[in-house]
Amino acid sequence: MSAARIHPAPAAGSAQAKVRRLVVFVLLFALVVIAANGLGGLLERLLRAGQVLAGEGVAGLALNLAFTLIGGPLAALLWWLIWRRLDEAGEREAPSWGLYVAAVYTVSLILFVTSLLAMAASLIGDENPDWRAPLSVGVVWALVWVWHRWMWRHPVRGPLELSSVPAVIGTYFGLGIGVGGAVTALAALLDIAIRGSLELTAAADPWWRSALQDLVWAAGGALVWWWHWVRGNARRLRGGFADVGLVVVGVLAAGLLALGGAGTVLFVLLRLAFDREDPLLELLSPLAAAIAAAAVGALVWRYYRTAATGRSERTRQAGMLVTSGVALAAAATGVGVIVNAALSIAVSPLAGGNARTLLLGGISSLVVGGAVWWLAWRPARQHRQETAVPTGRRVYLVAVFGLSAVVALVALLVIGYRLFEFFLAEVTGGSLVDRIRAPLGLLVATALAAGYHFAVWRQDRSRQAAAGTGGKRSIGHVILVAGPDAEPLRRAVEELTGAGVTLWSRADVGVPALTAAASATSEGVPGPGVGGPRVPSGAGLAEALAGVSAKRVLVIEEADGGVDVIPLRG
Repeated sequence: MSAARIHPAPAAGSAQAKVRRLVVFVLLFALVVIAANGLGGLLERLLRAGQVLAGEGVAGLALNLAFTLIGGPLAALLWWLIWRRLDEAGEREAPSWGLYVAAVYTVSLILFVTSLLAMAASLIGDENPDWRAPLSVGVVWALVWVWHRWMWRHPVRGPLELSSVPAVIGTYFGLGIGVGGAVTALAALLDIAIRGSLELTAAADPWWRSALQDLVWAAGGALVWWWHWVRGNARRLRGGFADVGLVVVGVLAAGLLALGGAGTVLFVLLRLAFDREDPLLELLSPLAAAIAAAAVGALVWRYYRTAATGRSERTRQAGMLVTSGVALAAAATGVGVIVNAALSIAVSPLAGGNARTLLLGGISSLVVGGAVWWLAWRPARQHRQETAVPTGRRVYLVAVFGLSAVVALVALLVIGYRLFEFFLAEVTGGSLVDRIRAPLGLLVATALAAGYHFAVWRQDRSRQAAAGTGGKRSIGHVILVAGPDAEPLRRAVEELTGAGVTLWSRADVGVPALTAAASATSEGVPGPGVGGPRVPSGAGLAEALAGVSAKRVLVIEEADGGVDVIPLRG
């Protein structure tokens, strides 16, 4: 009689366990959503108890009952089975458990907050508000949120991986709602203060109604933000997703809002001073929203830039670079628009106010973007920097001049297309300058941005190379004598010395180094002879070049992998 075979349970980190967790948590997520939708529909029908259920209402009731009475128990059973296993090693640390909690937490937070705020806003001033549907959705999803918040904060079975994601998402979701409500509410108040009641008296709804509704959204968003950022200590989170959220939302998004608002404010003021062809009310119409966006965006931007100072050096550098990039985009756009408008005015001085309006828009974008870029980037400090170049700065420079070069290439192709179209077409409309002024302005702006950042990148590269050779460049030019496939060695020599490298290919790889050096000397390159350390290329190359100081240096790659470093006279 054969003994029974016992199959061991799969390891916690095995592929089988990972697939099993993924399937189970996806199924649980779907069941929770189904049960919550069904329960919300039943609650709404309970609130509408006086209505007759017939026809389509019966079908909807049947669907809600199926979702609740079938999906609900299945979700509870599956959750109970999962909850029991969280005591096992590897289950609580699984990323799928943290991802599930973060996903349901986020969905339930968004649904219950937006539903309850929409209901509260509809109660202000509306004669017959439909509060039953948002209330039912908000209550059900609030219960789901409380349930998953309890699991997220559980001291024994709460997720260990991705544990900061719910707090970060909740923080910036509340911030987005609060900022949007604050901007719209402040814009409504400022619009009354700026334009008065000249055209608002005929409106069907009083002006204060929309302002109060927006204040409800602003207060609700601020409460959600405070609950996660302050009470939930999301502000103390460091690294990873927390720093990404701070830079992307707190700095980048708020910076875009502030810059857009400030640029629009300056544009309206310039139009009031130099372009009064349109009616006054039409000129002033965007001013209130622009002031509100600039004020709220600048407040949030400033707060999170200050918060970034307490983070790591990489996060602080990222905040500065993001601010610089946003401002640079605004300034470059302004340059392109100015070139476009200037060409339009030069070709057609009597073109009217369109070109003048375009010119004023470009000036406002350039002034605001350029000022912020100057304060964030600080060109004088950047060019005097003597410390090691951070990786983030190098990536930023490469990204800026790379993207600028791509856009410039596209603009150049468009200009070429317009030129050929103008000269080859039988019937032409408009002048040649009118056809190319828009892409030409884009080409000028992107070429300036690409050229400047490429020059800074080259300067950083030379500074880094000089730092690797003792703080200053001690080699003027390198003549590298090597066999085939010498490109990696050439790049290594160039990075270590910061000098230009001329590559000479050896006719015979097996020729001794002495013969190669003598041949090089006979061709007119003066030198003291063969000498210097012989070390393997690669890791020992820096050691071989250390302490070498000459205008020209001969580096010979030997057949055995070593190198000869020979300083040359003259």
